[in-house]
Amino acid sequence: MDYSHLATEGVNLNTRDIDLCDTREILRRIHTEDSAIMPAIGRVLPETAQAVDLIVAGMKKGGRLIYAGAGTSGRLGVLDASECPPTFGADPGQVVGVIAGGDAALRISVEGAEDDQALGAADIDRLGLGCGDTLVGITASGNAPYVLGAVYRARERGAATVALCNACPGTVIDAADIAIVPVVGPEVIMGSTRMKAGTADKLVLNMISTTVMIKLGKVYQNLMVDLSASNKKLRDRAVRILMQAAGVSRGQAEEALKKSGGELKPALLILLCGCGLDAAVSLLKKEPNVRKSYELCLRTAEPQEKNVFWPG
Repeated sequence: MDYSHLATEGVNLNTRDIDLCDTREILRRIHTEDSAIMPAIGRVLPETAQAVDLIVAGMKKGGRLIYAGAGTSGRLGVLDASECPPTFGADPGQVVGVIAGGDAALRISVEGAEDDQALGAADIDRLGLGCGDTLVGITASGNAPYVLGAVYRARERGAATVALCNACPGTVIDAADIAIVPVVGPEVIMGSTRMKAGTADKLVLNMISTTVMIKLGKVYQNLMVDLSASNKKLRDRAVRILMQAAGVSRGQAEEALKKSGGELKPALLILLCGCGLDAAVSLLKKEPNVRKSYELCLRTAEPQEKNVFWPG
């Protein structure tokens, strides 16, 4: 395939003499080129919203979000997936990133893996994708054979598919159900798509996973109430989240967190509803969204019990 017509492979006329520039001018040129990223992302918000709604609908039926990519694109997908469990308390199998060449390719380039369409299909088979799952295929050029193989096989198996790429036309655009295409133009260094294209894709992936988790009820106000408090910093954050969300003292927040066995969501309902752990867990089983579970608490509580603090 001739890639020369793709925006990601073009020669940037604004940086043709960058090798003659001093350090500050090189940095200025890179910064100037990066300014094209945000407008490009703004133009693809409608398609990104469609993708989020598709993913949420599948997840509510027990489906998963799978990222697949090669090289930089694959690393970005794995990174975004790996951040979901500690940030949102997501099950490690709920958001999964796969990269051409396997985990070794996260650190060292695995030559030829990107060009192996059969490998992409095999990775999808290994994960057992099916109805309810959504695959996001990430490829800056829109034509990586590994990603195409993954998208084609995911569709054959009944999964929803989303393409995230930075060039149009691209084969993956036509192959996927929804295409998100933030075109950021030629790179500062020709073809170095880890730069503008990679940054744009990282931002889009941030938006996708964060919005999905918000819509699944893992955020209250703008607080990550489903975080996994797995280290000292996160345990302190959990306490501060409870203090902010329920308007209580550090001591009250720590006590509620202790009662809940370190689980932030039930601890928050204990504080908001004035209930015990069993009642909080029961409410969350019926409605995992904290706002909605609190509304359920108010509807089912006896009148004399409706004196709890509700910060809105």
